[in-house]
Amino acid sequence: MKVKSQFVCQQCGAVYAKWVGQCSNCSAWNSLVEQVAANTSTSAKSALAKGKASGKKLDYVKIATITPSDAKARLVTEFRDLNTVLGGGILMGSVSLLAGQPGMGKSTLLMQICAEVAKTHNVLYVSGEESAGQVKLRAVRLGAESDKLSFAASTSANDIAKTIETGEFDLVIVDSIQTLAMDEISSAPGTVSQVTNCGNLIIRAAKSTDTAVIIVGHVTKDGTLAGPKVLEHLVDVVLNFEGDRYGGFKTIRAVKNRFGATNEVAIFEMAQGGLREVANPSEALLAERTNTDGSVILATLEGNRPILVEIQALATGSNFGYPKRTASGFDLNRLNLLIAVLERRTKLRLSDKDIFVNVVGGIKLSDSAADLAVCMAIASAVAGRKLDEKYVVFGEVGLGGEIRSAFRADQRIAEAKKLGFKHAIGPATIRDKFVIPVKDLRETLIRYVK
Repeated sequence: MKVKSQFVCQQCGAVYAKWVGQCSNCSAWNSLVEQVAANTSTSAKSALAKGKASGKKLDYVKIATITPSDAKARLVTEFRDLNTVLGGGILMGSVSLLAGQPGMGKSTLLMQICAEVAKTHNVLYVSGEESAGQVKLRAVRLGAESDKLSFAASTSANDIAKTIETGEFDLVIVDSIQTLAMDEISSAPGTVSQVTNCGNLIIRAAKSTDTAVIIVGHVTKDGTLAGPKVLEHLVDVVLNFEGDRYGGFKTIRAVKNRFGATNEVAIFEMAQGGLREVANPSEALLAERTNTDGSVILATLEGNRPILVEIQALATGSNFGYPKRTASGFDLNRLNLLIAVLERRTKLRLSDKDIFVNVVGGIKLSDSAADLAVCMAIASAVAGRKLDEKYVVFGEVGLGGEIRSAFRADQRIAEAKKLGFKHAIGPATIRDKFVIPVKDLRETLIRYVK
């Protein structure tokens, strides 16, 4: 019997009869991998042709008799903010997906979670990437040695699911989903079919025994979760581990959370003894600041947490016809837009200058209220003038140069007051004596950049 094969896109799961260079569904290049096509039995084909259902009647219960998931016990980690991100801790029977760049500290974080949970519960750490000796060294360094913490090295999703089904463990760590394979599927580990089916198998085992499972996921060079998007739909919680691998702060935020909010964030820094939470990130970020031209303090938000960060800008004469624009921690397209607004609305000449913008501390800003601080930092750098160090800045800048309102202004103001700032330069819509109201970008620069 001739074995039929098909080509499956590893990004979106689209199936093709023959290999093509670019997937027409998601436009990814060289993403098609050959796999053996699944055979459908004759009886199944007959049932499909007749339109008959081959299943059985479901066993259902009254919804009033169901115990809510939130009423179940949660496994609490040593990190208070991480517990908040998770909605109060790791819910029994939940499956969480943790994704981050290589070297970010995922394995370190998970071992620290194991160390805390293993004080009162049975925990299993399954690794498909590291040996027992490697994991032992990390456990010793982080103080995670416990009689309730077990280790297994395996790349078989069937074996891992069978172990979970025994119900011996309250928490299982799987590192990572891209290394697992099912015996029934012939494709290589990490392919769409393997990742989807392995994840589905582990999830079913976790739900049947009320076991909490945390799965580690790899990311692509673009920073998105590798593998099919369906994996994110299958799990209960998706956590993104972001930041600078070589220093600065690292953040964990929930992209998806069935048991809590998705606007919370936990901020960490790497120390000798592992990851530790940053109690007051604003104070740490501003500790080494010197008030020079091009330096502005921004009151921003990371999730629901207000943070004060320093925005630095540098402007130098361009030696080429096309000026260079570089941004670290800020969206480059947004920077180009703000530079265009500055040139058009404030008459600053920026077309012959290279402009560099940096957010201190490795923080990546996605806050639209950072616009005004970035504009003022650029203008300060170009003019060689300073903004008074008693001011913090926030506000969105429109294409007409108008200053627009900012989300959760009260929290930004409270954080600035706590750190001893005298005033905030912000949108005129805010009714607070602490805020100096501004409406127009040009007038703001003339009045306060001196």
